[in-house]
Amino acid sequence: MLLSQTNFEKGVQFMGSGKIELARIAFENVLKENPSNTKSLEYLGDIAGQNKNWDKAIVYYKKIKQLQPNNAEFHYKYGGALGMKAKTVNKFKALGMIDEIKSSFEKAVALDPKHKESRWALLMLYLELPGIIGGSETKAVAYSNELMRLSPMEGYLSKGYIDEYFGRNKKAEINYLKALEINNSKIAFQKLYNLYAYKLKNSEKAQQLKEQFEK
Repeated sequence: MLLSQTNFEKGVQFMGSGKIELARIAFENVLKENPSNTKSLEYLGDIAGQNKNWDKAIVYYKKIKQLQPNNAEFHYKYGGALGMKAKTVNKFKALGMIDEIKSSFEKAVALDPKHKESRWALLMLYLELPGIIGGSETKAVAYSNELMRLSPMEGYLSKGYIDEYFGRNKKAEINYLKALEINNSKIAFQKLYNLYAYKLKNSEKAQQLKEQFEK
């Protein structure tokens, strides 16, 4: 059956079954025939990211954002790969990457008013950057407010994230509880559980939450 499939179809099938290395080979074969196949480039970027090979991921995502400059997701993925690369290099080199990382996420926001991932990325970037080079809680809160308009659950999660980042753990608890009330999702549960277990050091509340979530 595989012999009758195209390389792209093989790659997708291998990805679905977790055979990442075989998928990589299949998608690379697609590019030999068609170097501008954006889906194969995206898959190869994703594979490189899974393998923490940020240099390769950057190359693939840069090419697809150039091929489809109006696609918000590609700008977001490019910015994300740059951001992960910045965490592996020295601080001086990382500083030189910040503007391109930020502009990639901002481009994604501009292209897609509903792109939540890029807003999360900017929120976290503004929290993690020192104030002297552009870090700003005010800007992080602005993106949290945008997330609130797009998805109340993610809005409360983002507000909780900001509060937790600054050690305002009781406020974070309130926001995570609101997120969990809106949607009994795994991510909301995990955020609140981790807050109880590791920040508030309240193992009883953590266990009660776990039992309630698993019912």
